[in-house]
Amino acid sequence: MNFTTDSRFDFSRKQVDAINSEHYTSVLDLFERACSEFAEKIAFSCLGQDISFRQIDEMSGKFAAFLRGDAGLQHGDRVAIQLPNLIQYPVAAWGILRAGLVLVNTNPLYTERELRHQFQDSGAKAVVMLSDFVAAAEQIIPDTDIKLVITTNALDMMEPQPGPTHNLDQSVVLLTLPAAISLGQGKGSGSGLSGARPTVNDLAILQYTGGTTGVARGAMLSHGNIISAIAQGRNHLAEAQGESETRLLIAPLPIYHIFGFTLYLCGNFASGGRSVLIPNPRDLYGLLDVMRSVPFTEFAAVNTMLVGLMANQKFDDVDWSNLKWTIAGGAALVPDVAREWERRTDSKLIEGYGLSETTANLSLNVPSSRRIGSVGQAMGFQEIKLMDSSGKMVADGNEGELWVRGPNVMMGYWKRPEATEEAIDPEGFFKTGDVAVKLDNGFYKIVDRIKDMILVSGFNVYPNEIENVLYSHPDVLECAVIGVVDDHSGEAIKAFVVVRNSGLTATALREFCRQDLTAYKVPKHIEFRDELPKSNVGKILRRELR
Repeated sequence: MNFTTDSRFDFSRKQVDAINSEHYTSVLDLFERACSEFAEKIAFSCLGQDISFRQIDEMSGKFAAFLRGDAGLQHGDRVAIQLPNLIQYPVAAWGILRAGLVLVNTNPLYTERELRHQFQDSGAKAVVMLSDFVAAAEQIIPDTDIKLVITTNALDMMEPQPGPTHNLDQSVVLLTLPAAISLGQGKGSGSGLSGARPTVNDLAILQYTGGTTGVARGAMLSHGNIISAIAQGRNHLAEAQGESETRLLIAPLPIYHIFGFTLYLCGNFASGGRSVLIPNPRDLYGLLDVMRSVPFTEFAAVNTMLVGLMANQKFDDVDWSNLKWTIAGGAALVPDVAREWERRTDSKLIEGYGLSETTANLSLNVPSSRRIGSVGQAMGFQEIKLMDSSGKMVADGNEGELWVRGPNVMMGYWKRPEATEEAIDPEGFFKTGDVAVKLDNGFYKIVDRIKDMILVSGFNVYPNEIENVLYSHPDVLECAVIGVVDDHSGEAIKAFVVVRNSGLTATALREFCRQDLTAYKVPKHIEFRDELPKSNVGKILRRELR
């Protein structure tokens, strides 16, 4: 599928041309330029191993040749990657794209039901997965179109490990990633791949949404979407990054998430930066050990990770003097957390906002012009408007659903024309489902998800507002707010809280809230828990609490 199949995307196609100053014909042009310009520099580090741009070029070229040659995959076929943050990820991802195939990013911790849905929905013909997952895949793969399973062990890139045992159907080929690379006859230039070269209008990635409103849907992101997202990020952060400076990014957020994919695999790579991949971001002790071992200049995280790191006894052992800025996204950033992070690291924290459907981009603060509590100003080559429930624009300072159009907005949802029609209007504006307010100087503040809004006696209550107040209590470590059925008010507010001090009571916490919240916003129910459910990105899952 490409932009030309639907007139709504004429705008995005023209905007890709406008922002694409290097005149890239696909994201592969950008990849080849980076590999040539930064050939001997380190591109990725993980588990004590480094891999250069030249090595990524060579390995991914051989893998691409294998996929189109030995594996017999055809232009446009889908290939899933089910890996944590390992060096194998960029090798496999760039190999898939260089072969003219479509990458399907897959969460390694998906349940059997979620995996079956994504493999079946995408129509994936092959999958690259951690060898530990093969046993679980045996129950799923026979129900899919997958005929090739390529496995890898976490240590394979250092020294090939024994392959997994399996009971897969004989029609399914099982191969290790090192073997696939050795079988590939292509050189780093991707020779032998004639006819596979994609264009800016070709589908590059199926990025499945979290499924918070039902079955997960694949956002179709084109080569043009990715090129535009990289250019937007580079332009927006040009002042902060410094082209000639060494960039060393600590990368704990998963690459399979659109935030990590766009930031590490694409943006930092294109700029010649080095990304230190963290396979298990939940291991905060291990993450801090890595941070103590390298002079990192940038860091990417979510709010819950920042809270957890600052509560860790190793936090103050880290040398923060090289850190220029931390970028936070993926979930709402609590202002008090942001201020504490800046105070303790003596660096800038910038919050951004984007979605899978917008290739991770939409708005972003920058170190020289930021506003804590906002998600920054719109990134370039986009139009944003805030709309009320009747489809009319709201005045500045009023709440409205955020709509956006631009070259980074997806082509639509894979095999779901009705969902695409509902999400993208005839003029190409994508309806985010997020309630926002436009502040002065073009800054935006996200109020909440429309579907997370709580209706208390006819009053709209947004969980983020209450959570920000709860977080300001010194004994609250984490919290989440939802609405529950109430016979008197329709819905009532319930707060789930993880505390630093077990002596904190619900009564005391309500009294604290009353200082900053009107009566109907004060939580009627408070439940203390040892931990809260989170996604792999660290986002607290309100839907599970419901």
